[in-house]
Amino acid sequence: MDTDLALVLGLALAVLSIPSMVSAFADSRAPRVSVVTLVIAVGLIVYALISHPEGYGPSDIPDAIVHVIARYKFW
Repeated sequence: MDTDLALVLGLALAVLSIPSMVSAFADSRAPRVSVVTLVIAVGLIVYALISHPEGYGPSDIPDAIVHVIARYKFW
């Protein structure tokens, strides 16, 4: 898997799991699926950070997102 794609997918999953966690806590439920999604997201992000030869800096993240969107656009 491409490291840029793994980073972007991990970030997207992490962002999407936060509302699910808040909803579960608000309804007094255990956030099981949210935690599993967050663990997968962290795993993808760590994989991308370790596998990328130069690593990722904070300024590299927007570039990676744009490159992934440009590469996998559907229109």
